[in-house]
Amino acid sequence: MQNRTLYFGDNLEILRKKIKDESFDLIYLDPPFNSNRNYNVLFKEGIQDSPAQIKAFDDSWHWTRESKEAFDYLVTKTNEDISSLMQALEKMVGHNDMLAYLTMMTVRLIELHRVLKKTGSLYLHCDPTASHYLKIVLDAIFWKKNFRNEIIWCYRGAGYPKKDFGKRHDIIFRYSKTDNYIFNLDDVREEYAEATKERFKYHIGNIRKGKDFGAQELNPLGKQPDDWWQIQPLAPSSKERLGYPTQKPEALLERIIKASSKEGDWILDPFCGCGTTVAVSEKLKRNWVGIDVTSLAINLIKYRIKNQFGLGNKQIFVDGLPTDLAGAKELFEKDPFEFEYWASDLVNAIPPHGKSKDNMRGADKGVDGVINILRNIVNGNKEYGKIIVQIKGGKVQRNQIATLKGDVDREKAEAGVFITLEKPTKPMKSEAVDAGTFTIPITNKVEFPKIQILTIEELLRGKKPDLPRYGLVKNYYKEAKASEMGGGGLVREGLGL
Repeated sequence: MQNRTLYFGDNLEILRKKIKDESFDLIYLDPPFNSNRNYNVLFKEGIQDSPAQIKAFDDSWHWTRESKEAFDYLVTKTNEDISSLMQALEKMVGHNDMLAYLTMMTVRLIELHRVLKKTGSLYLHCDPTASHYLKIVLDAIFWKKNFRNEIIWCYRGAGYPKKDFGKRHDIIFRYSKTDNYIFNLDDVREEYAEATKERFKYHIGNIRKGKDFGAQELNPLGKQPDDWWQIQPLAPSSKERLGYPTQKPEALLERIIKASSKEGDWILDPFCGCGTTVAVSEKLKRNWVGIDVTSLAINLIKYRIKNQFGLGNKQIFVDGLPTDLAGAKELFEKDPFEFEYWASDLVNAIPPHGKSKDNMRGADKGVDGVINILRNIVNGNKEYGKIIVQIKGGKVQRNQIATLKGDVDREKAEAGVFITLEKPTKPMKSEAVDAGTFTIPITNKVEFPKIQILTIEELLRGKKPDLPRYGLVKNYYKEAKASEMGGGGLVREGLGL
């Protein structure tokens, strides 16, 4: 296992097949809950419609054959405590999405307990909807004696229900694996209140059972934090915000990582989403591993870490995405949707609006990706154009190129790129050549192919579309602020800006 590794795939499968026992000092997870919430990746404003959000996945869990098999495994193949618990939950909640969620969380928490070091800690972040169930599950896996804190993360917000108190907190369960665990109190102390500091300017006696222990003094490093933390969530305008509706502030993860790990320790986030855990781990000089089930999230995190910390491609390792033609074919057969997202990133394209895993065609009108280019700058104002991308994993033929030519005209695009797993036919190549060329003002009349065909094999060998590099937008993902510790300039457009 290498530092700075991002695993693409189901975290249960990855934990079981690729992670050894007792590998991590700290595990933080903020698993998606059964609320039908969409998780979006946010792209830069000003390039497409604002804001440009692409649905990565939703967090619905359903009672399916897969969850039923996982439930049966827990009842028959684990231990008496877990078996009894799952049967009790089945009687209480029935065969529904909640039982599916608890089942799929339980099998994963068993694996997370296995990969946690004996001195390690696990923080599970949830909301009050299912926290009471998850607490019982954690007690069964980590044992009640290893429960350390129920941390209440409270925050302010707008809007209140008319018949309830305002819902203004999340819950974070903290468990250790044994009694011998890391806890760096001095690294997370807080400043005393002004009233407390004023009071302690004067002599405060400390007499217990008739014995005078002298004057009380404040700890110069600050007060010990309580189990309720008041940290504001990210504002819509925050420089940290990347589009995920459940994105957590870096300040929250800093406190957790500082409290329960030290420099050089190993951190795991098995639901790493937009990568806040791994970004803070990098900032605090920890080793880290992240897992996510969508290629969009993996690519977002990769760009986030590179931009925030000035890292190169060779310093971040991605496991699970194709590196050869056989892997690409396997991904297409397993999940055509993720294949398209992965292939789009090979040419730095983003998916079109309206396309999602639930609706493969969506509102894309046959467009699988968009490459934005800078056409011109007039009086300081930037004018953007677009290249549309179509991606095919199956058999290809000439009429698909003719269709792409029509789509380019309909979308008022500059050109089209056709990406294929299979080798193109001679008639396809001829059709592409017959489409002619295009130019844009900023390239001073240099001509580029109107329609071009690239195979996945060529892209994996490093070939790129023949496009105007001078005005090419290099990174579509919305950028988090550069790290104060990590340095590194953000990737800008190819204009020296």
